[in-house]
Amino acid sequence: MNRDRLYFLLLNIGHFMDHLFTLIFATVAALVLYREWGVSYAELLAYATPGFFAFGAFALPAGWLADKWSRDGMMCVFFIGIGLVSTATGFAQTPLQIGIGLFAIGVFAAIYHPVGLAIVTTKWRDTGMRIAANGVWGNLGVAAAALITGYLIDHAGWRMAFILPGFFSIAVGIAYMLLRWEGIGAERKASKTEASAAAPAPSPEYKRLLVRVSAIVFLTTAVSSIIFQSTTFALPKIFEERLQGLAADMAAWADGLAAGRSSDMATMIGSMAFIVFAVASVAQLIVGSMLDRFGPRRVFMSVAVIQLIFFSAMPGLTDGPALLVALGFMLGAFGQIPINDFMIGKTASGPYRARIYGVRYVVSFTVLAATLPLIGFVYHNWGFDTLFRILAAAALVILAAVTILPRKLPTPESAMAAAE
Repeated sequence: MNRDRLYFLLLNIGHFMDHLFTLIFATVAALVLYREWGVSYAELLAYATPGFFAFGAFALPAGWLADKWSRDGMMCVFFIGIGLVSTATGFAQTPLQIGIGLFAIGVFAAIYHPVGLAIVTTKWRDTGMRIAANGVWGNLGVAAAALITGYLIDHAGWRMAFILPGFFSIAVGIAYMLLRWEGIGAERKASKTEASAAAPAPSPEYKRLLVRVSAIVFLTTAVSSIIFQSTTFALPKIFEERLQGLAADMAAWADGLAAGRSSDMATMIGSMAFIVFAVASVAQLIVGSMLDRFGPRRVFMSVAVIQLIFFSAMPGLTDGPALLVALGFMLGAFGQIPINDFMIGKTASGPYRARIYGVRYVVSFTVLAATLPLIGFVYHNWGFDTLFRILAAAALVILAAVTILPRKLPTPESAMAAAE
């Protein structure tokens, strides 16, 4: 494997780890902590909320530091820092202690999206497919959080779900540092030269299009984040409630194959969540290819329609039908992820790209954090059927916003051409 491919692989592993770390607690809370600590699921969500606010709030300073100092240097901080604090979180003894650990995880997790995506969209030309491939790794991290945590709950205890990934992330961080050590200094000089280059003033038409696209990006980012957080965080709990019959059948089948050894329900629930997340990740590759060919407007509208249909169909379903419909709305939820990143990558200028991604993820992850109390409140008062109807309405808002996207995105190159 050449250095360029290894570089992209380590960036992809970073996206995998980023989403895994932020969702370990979702499975731990849903399947074991509410019994072990005698705290309700809705109350446990409150301890995760500050971590998701940190996930959003620290994205902007992370992007600023990356542009001013070094993007690769910030990636080293990400890998090693999140590994250390995750390991420490595995030793928490109270809800408050685990809340502090989740906050620290959120601080370091905030680094990846503004920095990693800025590297991907700057270094490689096939932007849509690169973002999509990188996004698939992130979604596999979401899936693996449910699978690995469910398995470790049954066989090693929930604490190891924080500790083992922490050790792995530290090791990857050391490998990344060794690969990019010489490039960090060269990157600093290049970024200073790029930032100091004078650029002509953009045309009024370009400015109008840029404002229009930016407004749509940030609106759909906020609404899409409600959908993404509600589906990824709550899915283990949704499956625990709605797939009991299917999980029991799978456990009985597995027990037969294992010659009488007991198969635990947490593993089965985690496995089904993993399957749904992993299969739905394929949507990003399809969307990435379509973005490069057709542009974001038509693709985004199609994804919004898929979400609207499947969220509307989910209320009242259980077992097999619920699993199939969950796969449908997760295809939509994951398929939407690369679209806004693609639009930012095409419209933002290079020297400020990490900071603009930082603003995008401040919006995204602040909404993610605010969505946790929403999930808890809706679930406690009305159950998940009402949540699905709220998500269908959110998909309708996205569809309406995307209809006013321009057919061709404004780009820095078009701005310079118009100015000349």
